[in-house]
Amino acid sequence: MAQKFGVNDLRGVVAVTPTPALPGAGELAGRDTVDLEETDRMIRRLIADGVDGIITNGTLGEMATLTLTEWQAFTRRVSEVVSEVAPDLPLFIGATTLNTRDTVDRIRFLEDLGIQGVFLGRPMWGGLGADTMVAFYRDIADTFPDMAIVLYDNPEAFKGPIPSPVYAELATLPQVIGAKYIALTPKFAVDIAAVDGKMRLLPLESDWLATRTLYPDEALGCWSSSALCGPEPVLALRDALASGNLEAARHLTHRIDWTYEPFLARTNFPEFSKYNVTLEKLRFDEAGYINAGPARPPFLTAPEAYAEGARENGRRWRHLVDEITATN
Repeated sequence: MAQKFGVNDLRGVVAVTPTPALPGAGELAGRDTVDLEETDRMIRRLIADGVDGIITNGTLGEMATLTLTEWQAFTRRVSEVVSEVAPDLPLFIGATTLNTRDTVDRIRFLEDLGIQGVFLGRPMWGGLGADTMVAFYRDIADTFPDMAIVLYDNPEAFKGPIPSPVYAELATLPQVIGAKYIALTPKFAVDIAAVDGKMRLLPLESDWLATRTLYPDEALGCWSSSALCGPEPVLALRDALASGNLEAARHLTHRIDWTYEPFLARTNFPEFSKYNVTLEKLRFDEAGYINAGPARPPFLTAPEAYAEGARENGRRWRHLVDEITATN
């Protein structure tokens, strides 16, 4: 089996999904908590609405809170739906664990299902030195030569960003085709130069216009968890950028920024990271595009001001979806 996805397949809107949960998923004794019917509906709806790729099982996808059995059930259902309705859709399933051997076992499970893309952070107990980081990803690439890898570069989850020299080394591996990038900072320019077109650094959708303006040949895609509140705003932004309609792209970016104003992730990302799962699920359910369901332990609480900010973000996003739908 040859590698299916390369850097040129990582473009457009890549939706980042939660793992839908059944009632009672927040109980310590809860098992088999994945809402497989909603998972099926979620993936079918995203594909029907026109997203260009899907990433699962990052932080908000509760990779750290799912049991192995739950992760396997969710992954199997996602794989079945994509294989049925969009077999060529770029799909990257998260397989990050505390240790390399468990990660290898999970990627073998993906491989057995015929999944050819993995979303992969680093072992999470402690920070890794640059040399260890490179060795980890190189070992994974050597072990799975046909598996495309999208890096998960979350400085809060992994105790620091991927250093620019590490990006340069990883870009030499054909399996490493992209990275989910957290924010447009001065480091982004250094990292863009480091990967030299061999890897797609995906910005958040609200940073896409600015990134595309600076790097028109490289910034051909974005990631969006807000697409799970309804993908219409991000798809409209994609189409405006593709057609060169900068006035529309600026307007859409302004409106997307408006939805994020009350959301803690925009104002204090380190603090948000303590409550990520809880707040993301609240805004998804408030927007109503999917039924994300309750968070799993230990992410069961959040200060009410944070929670209401997440719900307001969901309400504003739903309003923006209605705006776009009304004009089309």
